[in-house]
Amino acid sequence: MVTGVRIAGVGMTPFGKQSERTSRELFAAAADEAFTDASVSRDAVEELFYGNFMGEFAETQGHQGPLMANAAGVVAPATRLESACASGSAAVRQGVQSIRSGDTDVVLVGGAERMTNISTAETTEALSAAADGLWEISAGVTFPGAYSLMANRYFHEFGGDREDLAHIAVKNHENAVENDLAQFQRAIDIEDVLEAPTVSSPFGLYDCSPISDGAAAAVLVSDDFAEEHGLDAPIEITGSGQGVDNMSLQGRKSMVKTPAARRAGEMAYEDAGLGPADIDVAEVHDCFTIAEALALEALGFYEPGEAISAARNGETTIDGDLPVNLSGGLKAKGHPVGATGCAQLTEMTKLLRGDHVNSDAVSDASVGLTHNAGGTVASCIVHVLEVVE
Repeated sequence: MVTGVRIAGVGMTPFGKQSERTSRELFAAAADEAFTDASVSRDAVEELFYGNFMGEFAETQGHQGPLMANAAGVVAPATRLESACASGSAAVRQGVQSIRSGDTDVVLVGGAERMTNISTAETTEALSAAADGLWEISAGVTFPGAYSLMANRYFHEFGGDREDLAHIAVKNHENAVENDLAQFQRAIDIEDVLEAPTVSSPFGLYDCSPISDGAAAAVLVSDDFAEEHGLDAPIEITGSGQGVDNMSLQGRKSMVKTPAARRAGEMAYEDAGLGPADIDVAEVHDCFTIAEALALEALGFYEPGEAISAARNGETTIDGDLPVNLSGGLKAKGHPVGATGCAQLTEMTKLLRGDHVNSDAVSDASVGLTHNAGGTVASCIVHVLEVVE
């Protein structure tokens, strides 16, 4: 029988500009908080999986597995995973598989990214390495440009406009106002979004996630370990899925669908024995406002062309039928790319446990979903979390 995987503890640094802190310092802080939250000894950790994307660019630092094991104070096999902006969730997924296989009972997972210590131009160049070097990077494509192509094509095929996107940004900023870990803890309105400087049409400044520093970590344990040690670990990862798609936009059948997310979602739903209708609350990868709409459609919450108006209609707001990105999302919480996937897990765990600042809005929620994408969703990882007590 495959063992269940409990989230014993989570930890997360504030996200934002903190260029004086190295990635090892950031991860050490997040791991320390996770161990305290879990009431699990560092000596119990049997493996570490760590997500990071741009360490070589920002800190001239590869070989980060043993570096982060040392920073976290653990002596266990340590592996760095890289899947662009989905690196953190790749680490989580490896931890889940390690415990389910019976190889381990206690795993430390997480990720970190230091981005603001280099210039915006250098960060943009580093991030572009997640695109196709032959067909996209060589042509000067950056991710704001790539996602703007997707947004414009979406408008062409299905309708929608900049104001629909603005409602997504406004919603997510509002959700972050009381989140002490979020990079932007202030509300904005539709006019702020529409009047902001253009980054790549149709995106203005408020349609784009920021450059961020930060780290997140989680201690995962088997059901048996949690029971034997009397741990208070009521949240279980019951579904895990991963999908892939053509790296470059030009090689895809459609620019308005994300098959990697659909495949990851279907795999996670099947794994958990649930479907879209069973999800009470979701954290999805909104690196750009259009990405939230694409995610909701790929995950089966909406038909193609329908999710663009979900925020405007109040369906995905904090009091809507499906609250989305109650952390503030990447848009307002921040997006230190290697940390994002585990940060989603951290925020969702707190939301479902009842100790998140926005938990009261979803007090009856028992099933949550996280969706973490890499590049223009060439890779995607989805997890389903449930309250099991």
